[in-house]
Amino acid sequence: MISYLKGTILEKGLTYIILENQGIGYKVFVTPEVLENRIGDSVALYTYHKVSDDGQSLFGLKDFTTLQFFELLITVSGVGPKAALAILSAAPVDAVRQAIGNQDTAAFTRIAGIGTKTAEKIIVELKSKVGPGGSSAGAGSEIFDALLALGYNQKEVREVINKIDSAKPQGEQLKQALQILGKK
Repeated sequence: MISYLKGTILEKGLTYIILENQGIGYKVFVTPEVLENRIGDSVALYTYHKVSDDGQSLFGLKDFTTLQFFELLITVSGVGPKAALAILSAAPVDAVRQAIGNQDTAAFTRIAGIGTKTAEKIIVELKSKVGPGGSSAGAGSEIFDALLALGYNQKEVREVINKIDSAKPQGEQLKQALQILGKK
């Protein structure tokens, strides 16, 4: 899996660049912020490598935090990598977090390809991972991801996240969450 690329921009399209790295050209879908670079500029991108029946695609983001949020967005049913990239092209991560925390569907429906139902899904499915008003849920988000990776469904994980003591260290929070889930 390709997760980071550094190279020179050979060509640019409306939504992608061709990035040359050691004689190989990679087509990488990027945000307008990355497209502001000129042909010949050197760029470094954290990438999401999508493999599907129709082929492979690379999506490049400027930093690891943005990549992590991109990966969080694509966990929402109905939000694929192109939609997630469109969301992050429209606003910085902090503004998107704030829109989720404030349950602002209008912030998402202004983006081409995001309808009211998808905007509502994004808010419902991610508000437990983003604190009130858009502050990062921090450890709660990591506990959420860990529990999902262990096979628990999103609904029961959301319920448990709200019951655990967020003042405890992460390891203790995870133990507490597993105890609660074990009693169900």
